Amino acid sequence: MVAEFERHLKLERDLSPHTVRAYLSDLSSLLDLLPHGLDGLDITVLRAWLAEQHAAGKSRSTLARRTACARTFTAFCYRRGWLGHDPGLLLGSAKAARSLPVVLNQEQARAAMEIPEDGDPKGLRDQAIMELLYSTGMRVGELCGLDVDDVDRERHVVRVLGKGRKERSVPFGLPALHALDRWCVYGRPRMIGERSGHALFLGVRGGRIDPGTVRRIVHARLRQVEGAPDLAPHGLRHSAATHLLEAGADLRSVQEMLGHASLNTTQIYTHVSIDRLRSAYRQAHPRA
Repeated sequence: MVAEFERHLKLERDLSPHTVRAYLSDLSSLLDLLPHGLDGLDITVLRAWLAEQHAAGKSRSTLARRTACARTFTAFCYRRGWLGHDPGLLLGSAKAARSLPVVLNQEQARAAMEIPEDGDPKGLRDQAIMELLYSTGMRVGELCGLDVDDVDRERHVVRVLGKGRKERSVPFGLPALHALDRWCVYGRPRMIGERSGHALFLGVRGGRIDPGTVRRIVHARLRQVEGAPDLAPHGLRHSAATHLLEAGADLRSVQEMLGHASLNTTQIYTHVSIDRLRSAYRQAHPRA
């Protein structure tokens, strides 16, 4: 049953490997309450399971994901005929808290990008990764999935395969282009191995770089910037979006760049500086 559900998530729902792993972990937790399989799975059991998670101190985002997992699973079982009814329809949707993201200020971002590179293949790779993450605001998984041919150096755009296998083209600037050129000419050829294929960024063993390595690179670079918060790659994504809006980019353009399905997701970045708000107020309000 679990194997069938996993295939459904991968092949029919086309969810990312990360989401599939999370859903299977959630499902394992739910099935621990059902020693006799699906017998007794009803809305009472689902609510008791979520209440137990809440009492254990799980975050609102975790509870929201586990609610979504439960509803997906019960709907799947009902369609397969394994349940006589779908109890997930009665389960309310938990809303994840939307806290403001921690971001670099523009001076910190500039300092992180301008740290002198070592000149060895790893240093050239790390510099190119930092520049591309900040320049495009792409997700770490999207960066790891890039191939050499995805970069259009003439038009300064990179082809990104995002969530739901949706493809988008994202522009990047000259510093990112120069860093990519140095990596591709002087760094990547010295790290190529049997498993490299067409991967743009490589690990030390020659295979496609993994998200964990990229996270370590970002943490290490930001530790060298005085006063900078300790951020993961997603923090560079938050920073890029925030700095675009602070400089006057419209919300719709930022949405397209980040690959958000809904504009509501992009609106979290409207926590722009009070200086910009004051400036806009002075320019626009007749009684400013």
